[in-house]
Amino acid sequence: MCPKSHSFFIIFCLFVLASCTEKKEITFSEQNITTPNNTIVDINIPKAEGGDNVSVLINESLNQFVETALQYNQEEPSQGSISENIDNFNTEYINFKNQFPESVQEWEAQIDGEVMFKSPDIISISLSSYTNTGGAHGVLVITFLNFNAHTGELITTDKLFKNTEEFISFANPYFNEEISEKEDMYMDPENFILPQNIGYSPDGLILLYNTYEIAPYAAGITEFVIPFSEANSYLNINGI
Repeated sequence: MCPKSHSFFIIFCLFVLASCTEKKEITFSEQNITTPNNTIVDINIPKAEGGDNVSVLINESLNQFVETALQYNQEEPSQGSISENIDNFNTEYINFKNQFPESVQEWEAQIDGEVMFKSPDIISISLSSYTNTGGAHGVLVITFLNFNAHTGELITTDKLFKNTEEFISFANPYFNEEISEKEDMYMDPENFILPQNIGYSPDGLILLYNTYEIAPYAAGITEFVIPFSEANSYLNINGI
């Protein structure tokens, strides 16, 4: 093989190798999920496109969230698909109306999601679930799901930090500032604990406590943001 041909062969091999190892960026579309007889459930969540294993795992986690959010009977949860749970929710409402025809109570379920943050290493998705099944008021729950952008696997909250205890000490003053003018908090600022929901956003790291987590219903959701410029040194995956 002549030197010129040899060089061409090496360049060709390097090009093929780069093409094989190049990571395809995960993209998302919005999907509305319903069934033919559905009248009270509205679902709009992101869908990871591509069909590769990363997209499949992300979509499985999103679908599982929706299935759980639609569980009317938490003591006997259904193992069905989203469509089955939508129909079950509608059926439970019909049964309720048949049992209490004089009731003016309307049931509803609204589940929405959005991609809050996406980088080559992490994807954060916010999911809000509002259900009203006849109580004094509906229940709104916001959930952050953080995914490893390389594998599609969920990242648990404790895996976000290099040292969780150090991050707690660091984040405590931000929490104290957020609640400084609030009353009737369940949590003593001196015994600060992290919320279940921590996610990445364009503005920084969001820490969010849902209704009833640390305060009465009237206080609503409590959240605060820590800029990445201050939080990155505590994180296993840096934000922008």
